[in-house]
Amino acid sequence: MTIKVLVVDDSALMRSLLSEVINSAPDLEVVGVAPDPIAAREMIKTLNPDVLTLDIEMPRMDGLDFLARLMRLRPMPVVMISSLTKHGSEATLQALELGAVDFLPKPKFDLPSGIEAYRIDICDKIRAAHGARLQSRVSVTPASMGATSLLKESSAPVSSSAGGLPERVLQERLVLIGASTGGTEAIKEVLCSLPAQMPGILLVQHMPEMFTASFAKRLDGLCRLRVKEAEHGERVMPGTAYLAPGHSHLLVRRSAGGYVCELAQSEPVNRHRPAVDVLFHSAASQVGAHGIGVILTGMGKDGAQGMLAMHKAGAWTIGQDQDSCVVYGMPREAASVGALDEVVPLKDVGQRVLARLRGGERRGKA
Repeated sequence: MTIKVLVVDDSALMRSLLSEVINSAPDLEVVGVAPDPIAAREMIKTLNPDVLTLDIEMPRMDGLDFLARLMRLRPMPVVMISSLTKHGSEATLQALELGAVDFLPKPKFDLPSGIEAYRIDICDKIRAAHGARLQSRVSVTPASMGATSLLKESSAPVSSSAGGLPERVLQERLVLIGASTGGTEAIKEVLCSLPAQMPGILLVQHMPEMFTASFAKRLDGLCRLRVKEAEHGERVMPGTAYLAPGHSHLLVRRSAGGYVCELAQSEPVNRHRPAVDVLFHSAASQVGAHGIGVILTGMGKDGAQGMLAMHKAGAWTIGQDQDSCVVYGMPREAASVGALDEVVPLKDVGQRVLARLRGGERRGKA
């Protein structure tokens, strides 16, 4: 089956380049190109595309406004094509909140190898978007997302009553989370369900360098926990979540004073840097049974072998279930190799993590 794609971008050069790249795949076909959302609206009616690629900054109607209307009136899979700027990264995160499945930076065609890498990425993301489970974002609008969250100051304690965790648990335990497609919203939901009093949390989300700083800042404004980009050599502190920066793998090392973040700009693993497998393998060797591993929505297999290593080292491992995943790839692979102790809906992940922290360190003590 051929996946029909509509390209929406105000740049004629970009429309041509994206069409050439997408049409190079035998199972993908660009059925139309639109210079702005107004033209795209009519093309959607006549061409009935399976997937939309959408620019953000366009004439006649902003891409975010168009996306909000589209997801309300005719939900369909959308892959955002974003500029590599601070504004572009923040707008892309808003687009994911509105219901876009995934995103890619605008391509750089300086080298043939760059063209080929981009071709692989965009084709994979379009295929994943076509099979994705669309998430309802009815209550989210671009205007409402501009306001700073008051959650840190005003939120009531979570209903699980996780307060009072022993200091030993806060210092010895560690939570490791990995995600890809659909993961920005999934990570947000998990972290926002957790109290401020938590052991340290290490996160890997497949995301380019320009976007991780904005993502960490956005989470920090929404969650009770402190959220920041991880820095090489910094100590992991309770009540803080550390996000792998887009330029480096994130690893954890046990030291005399506790856990320490390490960054490595070594080769990509599973075509990703940062890679979930790198974090999980380091946790298996350095954290062992004191770890809790969580694998969330995402395409591909990154994290499966690392989570299996964590499982064998005595860590408790949790996977997001198929029905709540945008793309059921990474959790499915982890389940298929026997790496998961439990599989739960996204809404329950935070509570299961808290249950393990209250229940003890080894399997069977929940």
